[in-house]
Parts: sequence; structure tokens; C-alpha cells
Amino acid sequence: MCDACLIESIKNSMLSRRALFAGAAATTAAVVASGLTTARPALAQAAGKVVDLTHAYDGEFPTFDGNPGILYEPAVKFDESGYQLWKLTIYEHTGTHIDAPLHFSADGASVADLPPERLVCPLCVLDITAKAAGDANAMVEPADIEAWVSANGAIPAGSCVAMHSGWAAKLGDPSFRNTADGKLAFPGFSKAATDMLAGMDVACIGVDTLSLDPGNSADFGVHFSWLPGGRFGIENLANLDQLPATGATVFIGAPKHKTGTGGPARVMAVL
Repeated sequence: MCDACLIESIKNSMLSRRALFAGAAATTAAVVASGLTTARPALAQAAGKVVDLTHAYDGEFPTFDGNPGILYEPAVKFDESGYQLWKLTIYEHTGTHIDAPLHFSADGASVADLPPERLVCPLCVLDITAKAAGDANAMVEPADIEAWVSANGAIPAGSCVAMHSGWAAKLGDPSFRNTADGKLAFPGFSKAATDMLAGMDVACIGVDTLSLDPGNSADFGVHFSWLPGGRFGIENLANLDQLPATGATVFIGAPKHKTGTGGPARVMAVL
């Protein structure tokens, strides 16, 4: 084929592709306009900034019971086979992870049963860093929720409400998990607060600590009330300090193993 013919052929091909993409874009716009898509308005309005709310973790990452949350075992070695992979032993409630309803109920929904529309939702960030600086077991209380609503407007139904206590900055220091004498100590939600959020049809709550309940909880009141109600939680969130109180959409990459009580998750926020 001559050079001129080749150039003309490429030009025609590019024009055809442009027409195809333009048609696809027009079709997508029509679908959105007609309301046939389930995408939330917050996604369409996003500027495209992505904040990773997930800690990378290994066997050194702090856990509630103090035991390693993930174990690595070489299954295939590169120097022997030309490729490599690990055999992993993972405990569900380690790292940045989800607590599914089944975690604290005999027959609640497993992590595989969580409705997908609950995994993409508006994110509301409650900042209690000032309170937590003076009290390692500080809690989100109804007054904190009321103050947030007064400043930012109503909490949307189906949203994720996350506690920002500043605790993620302690990761790598023993104080992330416990006091100097070994007692568990970290902020969490109060049951009164989560009861209020349940009445608002909030889909999930999140914390930047090891547990939805504060470290000194004796009864796990939040776990026993929030999760059996069909809602879920996210523990060990990262980078909440990079987000505004409102305006972000959270994407919760929940694992989907059958009968799972929870599991490590990749959680990201889009602004």
C-alpha cells in the first residue's frame, strides 16, 4: 500500500472511531438524563480527586486481640518457577476491614450479602480530634452529630458516617492500641449516637481505630445494636484528615466470600 493510501486509511479509521465514541457518549448522556442509571449525583459532580482510606497491612499491623492478622507463606517461588505467589492466611477482622451484620448476630447478612448500593454512598466525616486528644476512649455522642448537622445540613439516608479521631496518625506506636500498662484505649462511637444514626437510615459507620466501640467498652454495645440491625461498619480507616466534613463519595470494596462475617476491604473516597 502506498504512503498516501495508508495515511488516508488511518484518517478514515480515526474518524470512524471518533464517531463511535461520540455516539456512545451521547447514549450515556441520554441514559443519565432519563434516570435509567443508578449513579448518585455526587459521582457526576466529582472533580476526580481520589483519597485512599485503606491502610496497607502485614503481620505487624495492630489487631484487637494482639495476634497477627495476616500470614504469608510462599506457594510458588520466582527463582524456581519464573513466577511467584503467596498462600495467605487472613483473619477477617484485621487491617482496614468491614464488620458485617453476621459478625454479631447468629443469622445476619454476611459480607457477601451486603447490597451493592450500600457500598457506594455519600460520606460524612465527624471530627472529634480535639475531644480525643484529651481522652483516649472518647466517643462520638449525639451532641457531636447534632453539631455536624447544624454546620453541614442533614445526614443523607444511606450514607456512611465516619469518625475522625486522629488515631490513624498513631499507627506504628503502641498507643494506637493500648495504654502504657496494656489496657485497650482508642475512640469509638457511643450506642446513643449510633441509635440516632440508625433512625436516620445511615448505611454504615466507620472509625479510624480498631473498633466501632471505644477501647474501654465492657459490653460492645455498638456492635451488638448496630450490626444486628442490618447495618455494617468499617474499622481502621486511613486519611480521614484529607477529607471535608461533607461532599465526598465513598467506594467500599467489600470482599464477597460466602458466610463471611467481614473482611479486609479497599475503601476510597472521591471528591
